Amino acid sequence: MHKIILASQSPRRKQLMEMAEFEFEVVVADVDESEHGGVAQEKVPEYLAAKKARVISSGNPEAIVIAADTIVFIDGLILGKPVDFDDAVAILNRLSGRKHEVISGVCICHKGVEKTFSVVTSVFFRHLTESQIRHYIDRYKPYDKAGAYAIQEWIGVTGIERIDGDYYNVMGLPIGDVIKVLKDEFGISNW
Repeated sequence: MHKIILASQSPRRKQLMEMAEFEFEVVVADVDESEHGGVAQEKVPEYLAAKKARVISSGNPEAIVIAADTIVFIDGLILGKPVDFDDAVAILNRLSGRKHEVISGVCICHKGVEKTFSVVTSVFFRHLTESQIRHYIDRYKPYDKAGAYAIQEWIGVTGIERIDGDYYNVMGLPIGDVIKVLKDEFGISNW
C-alpha cells in the first residue's frame, strides 16, 4: 500500500479525496503563493501545485504527493481570495451575469516522477442582485475561496446558470482526472 499525502489545507479537496475512498494524510506545504515565476496566468495553478508538491515530496520521497491550486480567471485577470467584505462584493459583481473559467492545476509526485496537468471548467453566472451578493457573503463568508464563492454552497444553487466541464474542478480538485493519472501514470488504484 502506498502512502498518499494531500498537500493542501482545503477542506473541499480533503472531502473529494475522502469521497474517492483514498486513505491519505494532509501535509500543508508552506510556499509563497504570490510568486508565480513569470509563467502565463492560466499556467499559475500548475506552477503553484508543482511548487507545493515538490516541497512535500522532498521530505517524503516514498510517498505519493498530490497538490493542487485553483484560480478563477476572467477578463485576463486572476481573481484570488477576497481580502475583505468589499473585495468579495467587487469580485462577485464582476462575475455576475458572465462566464468565467475555473482552472485547477494538479501535480502528483512519486519517487522522483512528476506529473502536472490543468483542468478548465467554464462557469456561467446568472445576474446577481446586490442583496443576493451581500446575503451570500454575510452568511457564507467566502474569504478562503478563489473568486469569492463555492459552487456547492447557496450561491451555486441560486446563482450559477450552468457549467461546461468538471463540477469537482470548480470545487478545487478534478478528482476524476487525479484518479486517472494515478492509475495510468503511476499504476495506483483507489480500489
